[in-house]
Amino acid sequence: MADLITLFTVFLTIFLFGMTVLRVGLYQLSYRNMKVLLQRFANNPFKGMLAGIVVTSVLQSSSATMVIAIGLVAVGVLNFKQSIGIILGANIGTTVTAELLTFSNSIPLWPLLIIGAVLLIIPKQTWFGAGGIVFGLGCIFVALNGFESLAEPLKQFPIIQDSLAYTNDFPNASILIGTAMTAIIQSSTAATGISMSFLNEGIFSLTSAIGIMLGANIGTCITAWVASLGSNYEARLVAMAHIWLNVLGVLLFAPFIDELAALSQWLSNDPAQQLAHISVVFNVLSSLIVLPFVQHFTKFVMFVHKYKE
Repeated sequence: MADLITLFTVFLTIFLFGMTVLRVGLYQLSYRNMKVLLQRFANNPFKGMLAGIVVTSVLQSSSATMVIAIGLVAVGVLNFKQSIGIILGANIGTTVTAELLTFSNSIPLWPLLIIGAVLLIIPKQTWFGAGGIVFGLGCIFVALNGFESLAEPLKQFPIIQDSLAYTNDFPNASILIGTAMTAIIQSSTAATGISMSFLNEGIFSLTSAIGIMLGANIGTCITAWVASLGSNYEARLVAMAHIWLNVLGVLLFAPFIDELAALSQWLSNDPAQQLAHISVVFNVLSSLIVLPFVQHFTKFVMFVHKYKE
């Protein structure tokens, strides 16, 4: 077991390193433009949501989008109300990452790593950014394959078998696991990627994996909350709105995990794609349900946290 835990830690480190390199590459190519995009389109909730989708899809991180939004509110460029649309879009845009992870078994890894490494040493911002994207993706896919290789040995341990049996019988328990795991490793993408790898190898049931994905949406809020500490009250409200949106969304869909599993099987025959697709369904529906009621949601957050204009 100690060897497996060590290997798991190594693969998790590679995954998080890959995500970091990928984001650095994307920042080099687009960070300033994404910041301007949020500023220009946040005056309307619908346009703000579209901007949030684009920015998060490009930056490959809802947390990065949230940190930018909190920063813009903290310095007075945006107000709290204008940030709500961005939050809704960030939750949708982050699903692009999950869809990308489904290609881990269909793209050759070594060319990605070699080409990416070569581009990284070229002293030009554009080439460096492109190298970060390619090399980062290569590391992520290596880690996902590594997680899959650990699935079979892990299944042999009684404690793992008992835990899996419990989450299969009580899928909502996996929501708590996903929340805790994401809060600890600070990456909903990593939590979802691990779930995909284990789902592919049969170590998780589909309902358990969906529960972990739902929990990851709550756990990822910790990054925005930490980023808001020390900021003004409006900026802290942005982080709290992000938490409320995800908690309420999970509470709404948690009773329907079996139905979500059935829908995902209709959408795809591939386990990893099933989880990625249902992540899209959950986040899109959660945001679209709130979009017509942005004003009410804003007032709710302000009331709960005793903010007076």
